[in-house]
Order: sequence, then C-alpha cells, then structure tokens
Amino acid sequence: MSASDEVLALFRAHGSQAYYGEPVTTLEHMLQAAHFAQLEGAPGPLVVAALLHDIGHLLENVPDDIEDWRTDARHEELGGRWLARFFGPDVSDPVRLHVPAKRYLCATNPSYLDKLSSASIHTLKLQGGPMNEAEIAAFEREPHWREAIRVRLWDDEGKVAGLKTAGLDSFRALIDATAAARR
Repeated sequence: MSASDEVLALFRAHGSQAYYGEPVTTLEHMLQAAHFAQLEGAPGPLVVAALLHDIGHLLENVPDDIEDWRTDARHEELGGRWLARFFGPDVSDPVRLHVPAKRYLCATNPSYLDKLSSASIHTLKLQGGPMNEAEIAAFEREPHWREAIRVRLWDDEGKVAGLKTAGLDSFRALIDATAAARR
C-alpha cells in the first residue's frame, strides 16, 4: 500500500468527525492548512506536513468533546512517528513539533495567544502552557523548528467554516512523490 493509500484510508475512516470545538471537520481543517501553505508558496514537503499535521488525531482515541479532555494525547508525537515510516524529517519533524511551536509562539510573541481559538487555549493548558527559557532554547535547536512554526500558523488559520479548498485526492501525487523522495 502506498503512502497516499494509507493516508487517504485514514482520512476516509476518521476525517469527517468534527474538529474538536471548531466549525470544521478534521478533514476540512487539514485541507485548509495545506491550502494556506500552498498560498504562501511552501515547498512540497511542507505542504504535505501542513496537510498531515494532525494525522495523530486520526490514530488516537480521545473524547469527541474538547471539554472532556483531561490530559494531552500527544497527537503530534504519534503523528510524527507514524509519518516517519513514509517521509523524511522535512515532513515528520514539523508535524512532531507543531504543538511545541504553539507553546513557543505563546512564550515569544505576546499577541499570539490572543489569536488562538478557545479549543487551542484549552489544549495549550494540557500541553504545558507557554515554554520557559530552557524549552525555548531546546526548541530553537531542533532542525525543523522554523518549518514547525509555519505549520502551526497554517494550523491556526485552517478553521474557516465553508472555505473551499482542493479535495484530498488532489494531494495523492504530492504525497507519493514526497514519500518517494525519502528513498
């Protein structure tokens, strides 16, 4: 089974669920993040990372209602590991780091917190809140930390009810080409 076959199967099985307190489904959210990445002219692997940044949510078992979350499921780590089976670190690392990127931005950009949705604020508390100085320094040593910030910002944008984007199947060739480049 190709990378795109596995990805599309996951989306088809779980992508239609509501996206945790946001006005979009999980699939719509992830397509919108990829849409915003493409609008900015991001390279292919970063578009794939934006598209798949929340794939861990499709692999985990968490309550449907965000208010019922009492612990962080660490979907970014689960997703990053799962994606590393198919892709190089130019895809899997920004996915693995997109939650730490939120914590980083909250610590380094005072106005960023004001832009977060209520669901993101709720999960921020579960994820450890804004980073401290040592965590900031460690994050900035990660090879793909800047790319993770870009994915995070597209993640934040991708919550628009009714926004028209390309469909999931339109990403099949890019997913497979990006996976093939890893070999």
